[in-house]
Amino acid sequence: MDEVHQPLPEVRKSLVSRTLTEWKTLAILGGPILIAQIAQIANGVIDTVMSGHASAEDLAGVGIGSSLWTPLFLFFMGTLGALQPIISGYNGARRTEKVMPATWQGLYIAGTGSIIMILLLTNVHPILKGLNLEADTARITQGYLNAFVWGIPALLLMAALRGLTDGLGHTRVIMVFAVLSTLLNLPLNYIFIYGKLGLPAMGGVGCGWATSLSNGVAAIAMLIYLSRSKLYKQFNLIAARARPDTALIRYILSVGLPIGSTIFVEVSVFSVIALFLAPLGPVVVAGHQIALNVVSLLFMLPLSIGMALTLRVSFLMGAGAPDTARLIARSSLILSAATALVFATFLFTFSHSISALYTSDTEVQAVTVSLLMFAALFQVADVIQVTCISALRGYKDTGIPMVIMLFSFWGVGLPLGYTLTFTDLLAPAMGAAGFWVGLTGGLVCASVLLGWRLFHYRPETGL
Repeated sequence: MDEVHQPLPEVRKSLVSRTLTEWKTLAILGGPILIAQIAQIANGVIDTVMSGHASAEDLAGVGIGSSLWTPLFLFFMGTLGALQPIISGYNGARRTEKVMPATWQGLYIAGTGSIIMILLLTNVHPILKGLNLEADTARITQGYLNAFVWGIPALLLMAALRGLTDGLGHTRVIMVFAVLSTLLNLPLNYIFIYGKLGLPAMGGVGCGWATSLSNGVAAIAMLIYLSRSKLYKQFNLIAARARPDTALIRYILSVGLPIGSTIFVEVSVFSVIALFLAPLGPVVVAGHQIALNVVSLLFMLPLSIGMALTLRVSFLMGAGAPDTARLIARSSLILSAATALVFATFLFTFSHSISALYTSDTEVQAVTVSLLMFAALFQVADVIQVTCISALRGYKDTGIPMVIMLFSFWGVGLPLGYTLTFTDLLAPAMGAAGFWVGLTGGLVCASVLLGWRLFHYRPETGL
């Protein structure tokens, strides 16, 4: 029996007992997801640290290159994320004959996405020219991207196959191969960046080759596992190849494109804020980046719970248990709110110690501490919104939530943050803290609207 396919709680059980049973299932599903998310973050940390030890230009080149490919990848990863609730729903409904056709349509989408990403990332000369980069930094950035693009098919292949494994409740599978990629990335970075085993030192460009190779090996290993594992024997990944199905691809995209667009909206807002803060000086920018990094790390836990919630809700809906799906969707708000309050308390209590871990510069520490106070409130709103939107994704309701997030970030959060940061219209100019207050306001707006949508959504009608 897979992790998702737990016996449905009996109606005669108490509400508390049913809720605790569902929370236990979320923990079983979410634990491996959390480890996989941390492994992916670790790859970025490894790249940053090791390229930084090569030279400042190499660090800048890798950083700029990463800022160009990451939003694109997250867009396509979010789009392919539609496979998880779709396949989980098939699994709950015991419609396993639909699993492989959906998986293969996801693979075709991944192939198309790979082509688009490769074409865009190998033609970024106008962007690099517009940034007025130094010649060495521009050369390293383009070289890094030229190497990185060789691993893009592997990245999107794993994202598509994750729809199969997570959708069937086997969240440990992607965890294993994400960790494998990270373990490979570390020594390969050392070899390519610094020139070991007879290879020339490539600096930041070598980081791109290391990432491509580690992702490629992990993807091939995952393919071999899925082809030979007894657990997946009934699905027969290769032999069950399905032809492109326009209708099914349209259905996957109708669910997935709003998810990918929502993630892109969130990422783009933080990129714009970083640009707006640049004139305030390096101390403010450094403090903002540290606070953002801390919040991002803490966010991995509620994000993982949210991804598990999507799987569970979609499975229960497929299994014909809408009451239990509603129970776990709503009760998860209690779990997420408790988690957020713990994190907020942590940030309030240990802000000075956290800032000292990141930097010894007292000015940067002071800015970081002040921003972490606002980040604590930001964290509460962020955790609640991700729980609501994850439950709605389990219902395959993604269009309206995308509009809500677009309005909340770009219509409320960013304008409010800009006003509070640079003007005296609402209060004396707050500097970087203004954007954190603005974003918190946007997230509160998103939480309220998404919460209303969740509590009033009727899956049988889609309204």
